[in-house]
Amino acid sequence: MAQALFFLQLVALCSVSECVQHQYYFINQVKNWTEAQRYCRENYTDLATADNMNDTIELIKPVNKARAQNIWIGLRKTSVYTWHWSSGDTVLFLNWASGQPASSNNCTVMRNGHWFDWSCSATCFFICYNTNSGLVFVNQTMNWRDAQSYCRQNHIDLVSVRNQNESQQLEKFINDRNSSGSAVWIGLFRDTWQWSDHSNSSFRYWNTAEPNNYGGDENCSVIETNAQRGWADNPCHYQFPFVCHEDKLIVIQQNLSWSEALRYCRQNHVDLVSVQSVEMQRRVMNVVKLASTEAVWLGLHNYCSMNMWLWVNGDMVCYQNWAPGNGSTPENCKLENRKGAVQSGGDQTWISLPESHTLNFICTNY
Repeated sequence: MAQALFFLQLVALCSVSECVQHQYYFINQVKNWTEAQRYCRENYTDLATADNMNDTIELIKPVNKARAQNIWIGLRKTSVYTWHWSSGDTVLFLNWASGQPASSNNCTVMRNGHWFDWSCSATCFFICYNTNSGLVFVNQTMNWRDAQSYCRQNHIDLVSVRNQNESQQLEKFINDRNSSGSAVWIGLFRDTWQWSDHSNSSFRYWNTAEPNNYGGDENCSVIETNAQRGWADNPCHYQFPFVCHEDKLIVIQQNLSWSEALRYCRQNHVDLVSVQSVEMQRRVMNVVKLASTEAVWLGLHNYCSMNMWLWVNGDMVCYQNWAPGNGSTPENCKLENRKGAVQSGGDQTWISLPESHTLNFICTNY
């Protein structure tokens, strides 16, 4: 009875949403973009990065009282085009039609189950997603940017596709609602912008008609102080105030057993990291690339007497990101204590390993 009650208490915890943001700091000193970057790296983590709309809301808070016309953030143009999801999801799967992408178009449609690069100014139906109702087919034609704005204002964002199964589900969803077989916008786009901290975040919050590269040398990004607080491109040598961020996840490049890693994090930070949401997994994926081992310890351990995995903070494993063949309780778990790690390469899924293995690990300051 006690075990059943304990299990019910754990299940209840799964309904509690996790709020994960960077910590942002508005610096009311005017510097060019490179000087602002140097200041943030010396005093915090880096110039501000925003991974999603929640981050953007938090990012705006410390600058709301600023009277500056523009405020630097950490997004800078490079020479390399990269495909991203509008939602900020990492691109782990692509489903291009044969010969695609075939042009310099920077947006993507789905048609007959495959993807095509498309002019972002074209008008198409589109698919949003919503936390409660799932996929939403919008029977209006808009260009890609307007479709993105519509989804963000009325739902969450344009749809992302993370694997073959999701692609097949999306194809069926579209076919059931789009009898004409016309092209439909999804959230995949490409650009040349990269964050100063080299994170994988693909989230963008450009103002209408931005970025426009006015004058041909607008290679750095700012928050504009209009009502929307959207972003714009500006020449990097201009001088503005700026926003730094401080990361709460730290990769420790020491090879320790799981128990030693746990002790280290609790003595020097807060704890080994618990990954209870897609957002936290994305942050882990951004920092784990700094590791020197093929896998990195998480705060995930097997609770043998309950035949289940738990996080070190006591939460049940609600969000799942196990690699195939992992995540079940081994028959000999009492003899060989198993702990959870995240792969530092590939699709960065979780694996179970004997706790005596020595790996890098991720501490959290949350």
